[in-house]
Amino acid sequence: MVTRPSIGRAALLVAGLTGVSTLLGFVRDAVIAAVYGAGPQLDAYFVALGLANIVLGLLGTSLTRASTPVLAREADGEEVCPGHRTFDVVLTRAVVGIGALSVALGIAAAPVSRLLAPGLTGEAADVLVLLTRIVLVTTVVVAATDLLVAQAQAHGIFRWGALQGVPFNLVMIAAAGLLGPHLGIVALAVGFLVGSLARLALQLVPVLRHRWPVRARLRGDSPGVREITAMLPPLVLGQALLNVNTLVDRAVASTVGEGAVSAVFLGWRLVNLPETLVVAALVAPLYPAMAAAAAQADGRARVRRLVHRGLAVSLTLLGPVAVVLLVAPEQVVALAFGRGEFDADAVRLTAVAVLWFVPGLLALACRQVLVSACYTVGDTRGPVAIGTLAMVVNVVGDLALAPVLGVAGIVIATSASLLVAAVLTGWLAAYRHHLVPVRASGLLLGRAALALLAATLVARLAVGAVHTEQVWWVAALGLVTGALVYQLALAVMRAPERFVVLEVVQQLRRR
Repeated sequence: MVTRPSIGRAALLVAGLTGVSTLLGFVRDAVIAAVYGAGPQLDAYFVALGLANIVLGLLGTSLTRASTPVLAREADGEEVCPGHRTFDVVLTRAVVGIGALSVALGIAAAPVSRLLAPGLTGEAADVLVLLTRIVLVTTVVVAATDLLVAQAQAHGIFRWGALQGVPFNLVMIAAAGLLGPHLGIVALAVGFLVGSLARLALQLVPVLRHRWPVRARLRGDSPGVREITAMLPPLVLGQALLNVNTLVDRAVASTVGEGAVSAVFLGWRLVNLPETLVVAALVAPLYPAMAAAAAQADGRARVRRLVHRGLAVSLTLLGPVAVVLLVAPEQVVALAFGRGEFDADAVRLTAVAVLWFVPGLLALACRQVLVSACYTVGDTRGPVAIGTLAMVVNVVGDLALAPVLGVAGIVIATSASLLVAAVLTGWLAAYRHHLVPVRASGLLLGRAALALLAATLVARLAVGAVHTEQVWWVAALGLVTGALVYQLALAVMRAPERFVVLEVVQQLRRR
């Protein structure tokens, strides 16, 4: 029998284990930046990585999203449950479909690479073709890994999925640090392949421990398979729209100047760290719980409570982080990446990206929770329609702003598209599906905005009053000041979410 943990304890478990993986991920990024700097070679690697993510997003991520609520409902806590037959069909089709698409793209790597990065020429363009072919091999492995994680989470098992970044990042650190000086940028692609195999091996642990049968099944006509198949087209379309944003961002960035692709990528990695630790860790157990709650008699009311809780935790914990990124972006970037070949110009360019990504961070945090709520009631078309509009905002913004503002223009366009998507998804979840307590959530957003404004103003004054070249001191001062003032503002407003941090600490102590 597999016992399901509570949402709070599962979220803390995932957050803790994800924290370890994410810390290693930043060590990985710091090593990569120090070894390669921000130039055309690293730009080529990030573009190749973007193509692999497109393939995974179109099929792998869409299948995982469609499968999670179905598997969560079918899993009944037994060692063998009806969901395994559904899982077998989904896994087999994912491997076959993604494998075929990757082979086709690998054959056409040269023209595809020119389309993805028109600004990369000469040796960088040739390297991009080679990197693309190597990285595409990993797509089947990563898709299978993600589906195994979804199957385990459907049974209330979260630790192995949260730990998957540990072996991957260790392999990538070794590849960059040990092989990079000898093999060049190709070492990263080889490390990505080996690290992905290590991730897959880790997800086999719960399969073997609980003796879940995994078989190749191409054919399947169970209700679960039919439901997943019906949800898949709009999800694939939604991922395609999201990938258009990524394609345009990197294609336009490749024309802005050397290092622009790396600055946008690493800037988002830095901003995305707290989102990974807080929101992704929260949504991992929250999504299956929403799916299970939606099937019960009072499902909508339960989902509303979960949505409001998810928004409150996300905004309260991410607010102080947003403050330090707003008041000391250059110091934070220097602390994370400013060493080795990653020089002062690269730090300044990446700091510009970090600054303008902050609004997108908060918007993405809210949208993650809201989209998950829509998916649990079977609505995939609404988020796709919203994603289409957001894509238009992003593409038009890239083309209009990048020639004038450079990296800042690309990032502003991305943040604007995320804000539009978050607002419209909130409207969809609240007024069409009644999954959001409108008044309570509106007050929550208002209090968060006021607390963020107060904390940013005070932290800006505190950082401006300090004259030191110690970047760690400035970053720490901004974070501590922002956190204290943010919490004080919530206390002055007698906001219910002022207890979120205390509740998290208490759950950690009980854990």
